[in-house]
Formats: sequence, structure tokens, C-alpha cells
Amino acid sequence: MIKLDFANTTQEIIQEEGLDLRKSFSDYAPKIREIITNLNMNKDKPGSWLQWMNLGYSEETVWYVKEFAAMVEGRFDNILVLGIGGSALGAMALCEALLKPYWNLLDKEKRENLPRIFFLDNIDPDQINALLDILDLRKTLVNVITKSGSTAETMSQFMIIKDRLYELLGDDYRKNVVATTDKQTGILRQLANEEGYKTFVVPDDVGGRFSVFSAVGLVPLALVGIDIDEITRGIKIMDLALKNTDIHNNIAAQSALIHYLMDKEKGKYISVMMPYSSRLKYVSDWYVQLWAESLAKEYDRSGNRINNGPTPIKALGATDQHSQIQLYNEGKNDKVITFIRVDEFDCELNIPNIFEYTGVNYLGGKSINKLLNAEADATAAALCDYRRPNLTIHLPKINEYYLAQLFYMFEMQTAIIGELYNINAFNQPGVEQAKNYAYALMGRLGYEESAQELREKIDRSRKIMEQ
Repeated sequence: MIKLDFANTTQEIIQEEGLDLRKSFSDYAPKIREIITNLNMNKDKPGSWLQWMNLGYSEETVWYVKEFAAMVEGRFDNILVLGIGGSALGAMALCEALLKPYWNLLDKEKRENLPRIFFLDNIDPDQINALLDILDLRKTLVNVITKSGSTAETMSQFMIIKDRLYELLGDDYRKNVVATTDKQTGILRQLANEEGYKTFVVPDDVGGRFSVFSAVGLVPLALVGIDIDEITRGIKIMDLALKNTDIHNNIAAQSALIHYLMDKEKGKYISVMMPYSSRLKYVSDWYVQLWAESLAKEYDRSGNRINNGPTPIKALGATDQHSQIQLYNEGKNDKVITFIRVDEFDCELNIPNIFEYTGVNYLGGKSINKLLNAEADATAAALCDYRRPNLTIHLPKINEYYLAQLFYMFEMQTAIIGELYNINAFNQPGVEQAKNYAYALMGRLGYEESAQELREKIDRSRKIMEQ
């Protein structure tokens, strides 16, 4: 199991900036018990948006994904994933962590004849053009992911690529497309039915940022040889552990309560996610979306205007010791830093003892592994000297089993802290307004009135700047 070390958030370590966790765990034990019980009781209730809690048990989905991966094995040199936000970030993070570093630069033999994988998660024209210039689309399987089928960014990408595929392959282009979308409705579902794409389903009551263990994430992972059976095994083990209603034995509840109390009692509303492994770099990106979209809400469930929103920040150890730690140590004391430390790396890299009579000779004969973890320990200790709270998650090894535990723990932590804040952690009304404005500006039918209002707002802004 992964482990959580929260000692550096206590009064014993960081004095008045810390928490009395013995008392807090005792005081909040009934509330945490109630939250965990209710989450598990309501996970099958339609409209609760808790179906992500069941994804580790979706054996049918896993079977179909593995069957498809076996069916297309050896047919494609590239996998191209079209998606944005929750449709891409989870799979990107797991691919970066679980594939060999620099995967796309390795030759076929070192990739064991598995395809390269690319994610188009933005609509930058320079990026799209550059990627299409280097990909042979005839040997590329395109996985387009959008539940609604109307996501402007993803569908515009697909329209460009579908047009080029058709020019190259004619009607056979559909063999190069797999769509992950709603089971019954939406534009992409309609297109898939009409044109005969292979499809997978985005489950109902699973928000995009919680969808990584559905076909949204499992399809691209399986296509590049990642062991999705081990992923589901890790989820099940962590799910069982997090069903424990005793906060003393539930790391998701512990971390959630610590962050909540640091915000409410100590004014520390910024959550920094800082893994000490380059392979985990995009875990921070995924965490930032999970935290930001879930917890930033204008109103609580009682209708009170609260403008809630602990701010997530991504960082990377040891790189960001040289760009951010000065701020965390001596800047405003409004942050909680979470380190992810890897106990055992895949390889041991020793530092040769070649500068014997210099100021760096102390490094000779040691390992890079030891240095990186020493940097993590030193950073945590320095933060404590400045009375800055920090937690450490210990990841025994970077593999499918432990990464699944980590991701599922973060999802449960988010659900629990949402209940502590008394907010709906599973909607995102603040995102929809910008989407609607974009639809209006691009001329989508039904948005004419919004387009006129938006043009008037833009004109007023321009006139102010011209004055």
C-alpha cells in the first residue's frame, strides 16, 4: 500500500502553524464516518455522480478494452488521442509514468513493437500542424474522446484529422478511428453509428476529471501495453482500504481533513503537489484539474455564497527547488505542500568518483537515487524550519498497481473534502459559461442572442481602451 506521512503538519513539528491532529481526528471522527458511509451508500444512485467509485469493478469494460487492444496489435505505429481536460490528463499522466522514459523516441524493438502515443489536448494550430507533419496517418489509430460529442476543441481536431484520413484512405479511414463517447446520445455517437467507428462508452454519472479508470483512460493505456489488470487490482485494494470509516485508518480522509483545517483554521488555501520523480510530472497536472474543478464553487449546498476554492499548484522535485521553494519557505505562509516520494526506482544510477580532490567529491560513489530522495527529505525539513506544513506520500514503486492506488486515493480525498466544505464536488458551472460564449462566437445555432450580447461587451471594452 502507498503510505501518508502527515507528521509535518502537526503542532509538534511546526508549532503554532500546525494542527492538533489527535484532537482534530477525534473531533471530526463522527463527521468523517458519516461522509464515507454516505459516499458508499449513494455510489449507485442515479445523479449522484459517484459511479467513478465502481470503475475498478467494471470487468466487462476491461475485457472489451483488452480484446480491442489484441485485435489491433501490430496494425498501427502511432496512437493519437484527441481529448481535452479529463478526457486526456489522466491517461497522459499514467502513460508518462508507466511507459519507458522518452517512449516515442525509442525504436520499435525497445518499445517491444508497441506504438508511440501522442495526445492533442489543445487547439494550438502550430502544435496540430507540426504533429500532423510528422505522423503517417495511414498508420495511426485515432482515439477521439468526448462524452457529449459537442466539445468544440476535440471535435474541431477530429474534423481536421478525419478529412485528412479520408483523403488518404477513402472509406477505409473508419478503421483508423475509435470513439469514446456517450452510450446513446450526442453528435459523436451519431457519427459513430452512421460511419461505423469502433466505440467505447463514457459511463453515466462519471465526470471527466474522475473518468481515468473508465474506457476514457483504459483504451489508450491498453493500446501501448500498460497492464490494466494491475490497475484495476490497485483500485480494488485502495477502495477496500478507503471504505474504512475510521479516520485513523483512512489516508484519504486524513489528507482531506488536514487540507480542510489548514484552510479554515490556518488560512492555508493553496495546495502544492510536488512529486520527486520526472515520471510523475503530469500527475500534478491531473491533480490540479481534479482539485480546481471539484472544489472551486460559488455556492454551497445550502445556497450560501462562499466562493470556495483552495488553489492547486503543480511543482516537480528536485527541479522546482530552484524556482519555487524560496517562495514556499519565505513567502506568505498560505500553502500546504504534498510531496510524492518514490521508495524504489526502476534502476540504480551511480555517480562515478572522478573529481576526487574537488568540492563535489562527496557525491562520488553515491547514487542519483539517494541524492533525489535526500533532496526530498532536505526540502521537507527546511519547510519545517520555516513552519510550513507539508505531507509526504510514499509510493513503494512506480507501477500500475501503486499508481492506481494513488489516483483513487486522490479522487476519494477530493470527494471527502467536498463534503467537509458542503459543496457539490462533481459539477463545474463556472466552466460552462465560457463554453457557451465560445459557441456563440463561433456561430453555433441557438446561441445567437448570447453572441449579440457578447459582441456588445467586447465593443464596450474596446471603446474604453480607445479613450
